[in-house]
Amino acid sequence: MNMSDRIRFGLFLDLFLLPLKYIEFEALALEGERLGYDSVWICDHLMKREAPILECWTTLSALCSKTDKVRLGTLVACNSFRNPALLAKMAATLDVISKGRLELGIGAGWNQDEHQAYGVPFPKISVRVEQMREGIEIIKRMWTEEKVNYRGRYFRVKDASCEPKPLQEPHPPITVGGGGEKLTLKVTAEHANRSNWFGTPEQCKHKLNVLEKYCSQIGRDHEEIEKSVSLGVNISYDEQELTKNLKKCYASGEPHLSFHDWLKEFRTKMIGGPPSKCLEKMREYVDLGITYFMLRFLDLPSEKGMKLFNEEVIQKI
Repeated sequence: MNMSDRIRFGLFLDLFLLPLKYIEFEALALEGERLGYDSVWICDHLMKREAPILECWTTLSALCSKTDKVRLGTLVACNSFRNPALLAKMAATLDVISKGRLELGIGAGWNQDEHQAYGVPFPKISVRVEQMREGIEIIKRMWTEEKVNYRGRYFRVKDASCEPKPLQEPHPPITVGGGGEKLTLKVTAEHANRSNWFGTPEQCKHKLNVLEKYCSQIGRDHEEIEKSVSLGVNISYDEQELTKNLKKCYASGEPHLSFHDWLKEFRTKMIGGPPSKCLEKMREYVDLGITYFMLRFLDLPSEKGMKLFNEEVIQKI
């Protein structure tokens, strides 16, 4: 089996996990493009306590003029933050400006404190997922139809047009983020071009089985949906450097657990160690059929980890 030509790697510059200044973000994006990474992804958060954090759509727009080939994505845009018709317009504009490089990742939203601080309603998860479903339906129609009329339970549009349309046809790829097995994966089966979640290979295998079941129920070939995973990457030959990266990541978050308990939980969302160990773990995901990886390097803003991973893992996968 030769899957290497199908496997792609994106840089997930998670500003919520490791806050970056714009100049650092830009430098990392440009280096990622030079190294051959497929894409650059940025999270969609409005605040992180009092720490500075960049707004994702404004940041991606700035990167359009700085980059040439790397694709630009949201991982993931929070459906609650923007009216879906407006989001469709914003995304279409970014696709035009970037000459067809937009990747739209979208999710139902999870940070209750952030919603409350900005005056955004935060209903129960079943409502948020249904709102996301309606939002995706509106976005896809705004991208592909001349005029859109939609009357859902949560959103309505009347004679809405979105011109110019995105350059990508039939529309930019839509990644649904989240592995909720009762609700989110149903929406993924219905609407996503790509599914993305965190987890160990064992956890991902289970998610894949659930997604395949939902696709079967609606008569969709699950192979139409690309499978992706977001992974923290802590790669180095130096054990002390690996520990330092983890402690920096722990300190920059919102630790409500001890470092030991946090690390036990976080390790289910990351790979770490020398390149040979990272390569071994990556092959476990590839064997499951995962073909897209969003990588959060824990040593950012250093470029050392992304360079080492490219040389010793990507080139050998």
